[in-house]
Amino acid sequence: MTTRRIIIVGGGTAGWLTAAYLSRSLAKPGGGTRITLVESPDIPIIGVGEGSFPTLRSTLSKLGVSEGAFCKAADATLKQGVRFTGWAGRPTPGHNGDDYMHVFDLPYGGDTPGLLPAWLATAGSNRPAYADSVTAQERVMRAGLAPKRPGDPDFEAPFNYAYHFDAPKLAGFLRGVAVANGVERIVATITEVRRAEDGDIAAVVPQDGGEAITGDLFIDCTGFSARLIGETLGSRFTPVDDVLFNDRALALQIPYDRPDAPIASYTHATAHGSGWIWDIGLSERHGTGCVYSSRHMSNDEAERVLRAYAGAQSEGATPRLLKFRTGYRETQWIGNCVAVGLSAGFFEPLESTGIMLIEVAARMISELAANTDKASLAAAARSYNKLMPARFAAIVEFLKLHYAISHRRDTAYWRDNTDPATWPDGLADKLAQWRRRLPSRFDFVVDHESFLPPSWQYILYGVGFDTPVPAVDTRALDAASAAFGKVRNAQQQAVRALPDHRTLVRHFHQT
Repeated sequence: MTTRRIIIVGGGTAGWLTAAYLSRSLAKPGGGTRITLVESPDIPIIGVGEGSFPTLRSTLSKLGVSEGAFCKAADATLKQGVRFTGWAGRPTPGHNGDDYMHVFDLPYGGDTPGLLPAWLATAGSNRPAYADSVTAQERVMRAGLAPKRPGDPDFEAPFNYAYHFDAPKLAGFLRGVAVANGVERIVATITEVRRAEDGDIAAVVPQDGGEAITGDLFIDCTGFSARLIGETLGSRFTPVDDVLFNDRALALQIPYDRPDAPIASYTHATAHGSGWIWDIGLSERHGTGCVYSSRHMSNDEAERVLRAYAGAQSEGATPRLLKFRTGYRETQWIGNCVAVGLSAGFFEPLESTGIMLIEVAARMISELAANTDKASLAAAARSYNKLMPARFAAIVEFLKLHYAISHRRDTAYWRDNTDPATWPDGLADKLAQWRRRLPSRFDFVVDHESFLPPSWQYILYGVGFDTPVPAVDTRALDAASAAFGKVRNAQQQAVRALPDHRTLVRHFHQT
């Protein structure tokens, strides 16, 4: 049997997650696939404490690791969604202030339309928040509770959840998994990329003059430089900075004020005049960061905003400045080269799309590149290049939604974001229709979506989007009233049964 060789160029989370996944799905013992990861010692991992999608649970399960081992190694905590403060520009439904939740659980009774018509028909100032009406998870999150109990099976829980983690530690954990599964690691800086006569990549050459590393399939995980897919193969980068303005972040790690301080089981996203601040709780510290548009705010202004948020705990700490381009490669698979991670594209950290896109890419590569003959790879590339750019474009629409429907007009940043001229056409069409009717499953192409209809609903109706109240007959209202009652009962039971988040984190870290 001829052994095919997959070469992953670049380490970090993208490289090692891809290597670990492919080592489980393609490199079977005694099989014909060999995976090599070439990692430069000179490129640090970009990580300031990160978040993920619930899909990471199934990915970790696929890798055959225990949840406790992962949480301990990556300093991971559990994430049940995102809390948005200051985004709406006015009090949000069910709250006195400007505050709402994007929870990970599906609404009771289904996604579209589910209980939404009855919730809209229940007008008045006493109407609960949308997420709090259709799930028990918002109540759990606000109570500081975990989504599961110490005795629950790995990666299973009463409530849907993802993780927060330390990115460099996560990459180190994934490297250990991949190497244990037979992935070869080469530490070297690549100085040359050689092309074959047909235009494919033939080999990468280490700086130290070592032997050229040849392969059948090359995976570009070289980060923003996109050394293979961009510099060598010329895939064009499509910027979306005319839609998503943020291109800077100042990151700051802050210790807790006491060892038993509560750990939030959600990402807290607090809006400011020219962007927003993330707050992510790990076991020993929480990571904060000011995300902003350099067209609307200077670095010095951003630091003042971040330190005002962090308070006295930020004294003596130096923020780390991150600059990024928002956009993606129009063609992410050319010949025998696939881009994964930052080399494929990047969006601001809102809603934690980065890790999820790596997961999607690794899974698609494992299924589409089961064979590496030229005809098969060409067909796989055509499929991949239809699906992945469409997924990136759909994410642009969802992220812009958070800004577009705001009622804030207090700064140029928010006025520009709420200007329809800065909206993607697809989002503009959706919002134009949703001002006259409820969202429908036909508004979404499932294979292109990272965020299913319930996520859109949590944002729309968390803010208080103006959708006409639908006609709901008495029988439907009675059934919905009973369903709302079941949700309230589930909330009470969950609050009684679940541990606080720090207790569960301590259990995992001691496992």
